[in-house]
Amino acid sequence: MGMARLTTMAFHGENMVPPAIELLKRAEADPTDSAALLDLATIHFLLGHEEAGQAYQERALARDQVYRDPFDGDAEPEISLLAFAAPGNLMSNVPIQFLLEGSGIRLDTLYVVPGMDLPERVPGHDMAMVIVGESEPNREILERIAAFADLWPCQPVLNDPRKVLQLSRDGVSTLLAGAKGVRIPATTRVDPETLTRLGRGEVALADLLPDGSFPVIARPLDSHAGKGLAKLDDPSTIALYLAAQPAEGYYLSSFVDYRGADGLFRKYRIAMIDGKPFVCHMAVSSHWMIHYLNADMRESAEKRAEEAQAFATFDRDFAARHAGAFAAMAERIGLDYFAMDCAETPDGQLLVFEADTAMIVHAMDPPDIFPYKAPQMRRIFKAFQDMLRRIKQAKSA
Repeated sequence: MGMARLTTMAFHGENMVPPAIELLKRAEADPTDSAALLDLATIHFLLGHEEAGQAYQERALARDQVYRDPFDGDAEPEISLLAFAAPGNLMSNVPIQFLLEGSGIRLDTLYVVPGMDLPERVPGHDMAMVIVGESEPNREILERIAAFADLWPCQPVLNDPRKVLQLSRDGVSTLLAGAKGVRIPATTRVDPETLTRLGRGEVALADLLPDGSFPVIARPLDSHAGKGLAKLDDPSTIALYLAAQPAEGYYLSSFVDYRGADGLFRKYRIAMIDGKPFVCHMAVSSHWMIHYLNADMRESAEKRAEEAQAFATFDRDFAARHAGAFAAMAERIGLDYFAMDCAETPDGQLLVFEADTAMIVHAMDPPDIFPYKAPQMRRIFKAFQDMLRRIKQAKSA
């Protein structure tokens, strides 16, 4: 069935039990049907059943490491793409299946599994791409891919894994520091003991972050979608935060107040494809911690109208205004494809919260509520697909 189809079904609120039962029957009837096991893993991940998802995925990958996505094109693909992926939940890799939607591009995914050799044979392909996202569990896998990427017999290998490794939150902060037109909050990693001592006044904030002033933002390592994210207004709030969010380590960042003149916060998701920015969504909220799903975009016609206007004017307005910042980011990050969550400071700088390859970019929103989204998503998908076409054409020249 594939990740894209299953994710779309879950996003639209469909009952995932019937397809799960059918997949389970398939797996029981044919123990070699590893694709059924992988789809079962996807369903469990979508439902938040991390342990069950991991168990089914491990069973699948023990049998096969290469999986072909459902292919909508002609029998002979326009392009054959091999993707190097990591085991894990749906946030572990670039959701590339959405980017290839509606194309004649065939996707084979090779899972690079710790402790397992690569398969002796892989499907023929025109190029390869690293879709592994940066995270603590994925660093070993990215380093392994980096060791053979330059030697891979079918070049190019897009999204250099050595550059993906730089995209930790503190890595991006260091990488973009001083970039023209970019405001990137200073970010550092701290262990629970150091954070505890900061709360007790035994460590100075200036020893951890350059500006050394509260409030600061704290989050557990490898947390996403606001999980465990909090603004700490002063040292007295730290002990309570640690009690509520126990973790092996945390990111500590400077807080930047980016509210507009109307008191509202606006956050953009932007995909960078071959160095060019494309807006994916814009969320508007009265709270500094914005995620698209908690910003009431579906409920507010006024917010959707503003987002539609942002889409319509993006190239000549936001992108033009921050052209220097986008160019600096593209050069410093140096990847064929990545995405960012960002905003605009009151003084006109591009405020970057995060840059990563595994952010989801999709066309699943209902067109009756978001009629402006599907055309923009098709434009993004086409830009990604056209990049692959240019690469294949250059190889053939």
